[in-house]
Amino acid sequence: MVLVALLALAAPLLVGCGSQGPAQTTGGGGGQTGTAIIGFTASKTGDLNIESIRQTNGLELWIKQVNEAGGVTLADGTKVTFKSKSYDDESNKDRVQELYTRLVTGDKAAFLISPYSSGLADAAAVIAEQNGRVMITTGAADDATYQKGYTLVYQLYTPASRYLTGAIDLLGSMSADLKKIAFVYENDKFSTSVVLAARAYAKEKGYEEVLFEAYESGTTDFGPFINKIQAAKPDAILGGGHFQDGSTLARQMAEKRVKAKFVALLVAPPEPSFAEIGDAALGVIGPSQWEPNAKYSKATAGGAEWVGPTIKEFVQAYKDAYGEEPSYHSAGGYTAGLVVQKAIETAGTLDTNKVKEALDAANLMTFYGPVKFDTSEKSHGLQSGHEMVYVQWQDEGGTLTKEIIWPDAAKTAKHLSIQ
Repeated sequence: MVLVALLALAAPLLVGCGSQGPAQTTGGGGGQTGTAIIGFTASKTGDLNIESIRQTNGLELWIKQVNEAGGVTLADGTKVTFKSKSYDDESNKDRVQELYTRLVTGDKAAFLISPYSSGLADAAAVIAEQNGRVMITTGAADDATYQKGYTLVYQLYTPASRYLTGAIDLLGSMSADLKKIAFVYENDKFSTSVVLAARAYAKEKGYEEVLFEAYESGTTDFGPFINKIQAAKPDAILGGGHFQDGSTLARQMAEKRVKAKFVALLVAPPEPSFAEIGDAALGVIGPSQWEPNAKYSKATAGGAEWVGPTIKEFVQAYKDAYGEEPSYHSAGGYTAGLVVQKAIETAGTLDTNKVKEALDAANLMTFYGPVKFDTSEKSHGLQSGHEMVYVQWQDEGGTLTKEIIWPDAAKTAKHLSIQ
């Protein structure tokens, strides 16, 4: 059998071991084997490299584990293992479309994983759709990508429109007197989408907006913005962007003794390395797609199908592989691969249309949490199952610890630290 015949696309998505053609029959069982290429770009350099590298680490761990377990067996008995092919996008949107085109046409990638960040993922999505490749987006929360009529692009993260709304609910649970909000955020696609949604939600809930300021990506001196924050005297500060700017903003606000009682920033606080800014991390809240101490398990799956390792198994495997605790970026990278694997297993083939049908029907529970996709014409591929958790850095006996503070069902903290 020629494996290419399994596919809906003309390009050969499955290559035999050591060859760029049909897989060869193995001895003994008479079955066939092949390798499916998983293509993606990563920001090995540039402003997004910390988050992107962790996302890549998670994906590569999945590839290693699934291959060591023998790969995926298709309906006809073919055993498929996986191989990654990636390029450095340098955190540069202009490079992404060129590189994803190369992954499809030159490298014959069977499936695509998005780059990290909404802007880069949006650029890659059009290439995936035009070339008939399923792409799982991880590290990409902007809702707009999934409202362009695409049918092969599937979001793993909780959408941006729900990223900070929970923080506003948390703020409301603390005190009815905390009413004044300052929004200070990175002027990029992801951060702007998140903040605009949070701004509308805050207005709906009756909060007073005292500042709405965007800073350019790559900003390192937040003095002018901090001056505006102090002049506005907010009860709460919401915003940020990515790791580098968010951790710098938190550190400089601490140095300037900003007195807001509630600070919630995107991306940076959930990162384990956020603790490196020391006492400046204390009290800072962040929305997280996943945390190692979350409580997802078979027991919490409800009507969803449990797939993949437990939280404990994933965390230990990641620590063994990389010598550090996984962040939610790591978990997202791993789960992107896991979702591809489950869809292929359900479809029993690498055929794009059959894999798409499996993804459309997916209702999964994983160590990362629920995974389910909107299948409407308006928002096809938008994540509908996964929800955020909110973490805060607290002082536990002189040690900085990261605790889940919201929602109540996932809470690990004994209290909420007020600044």
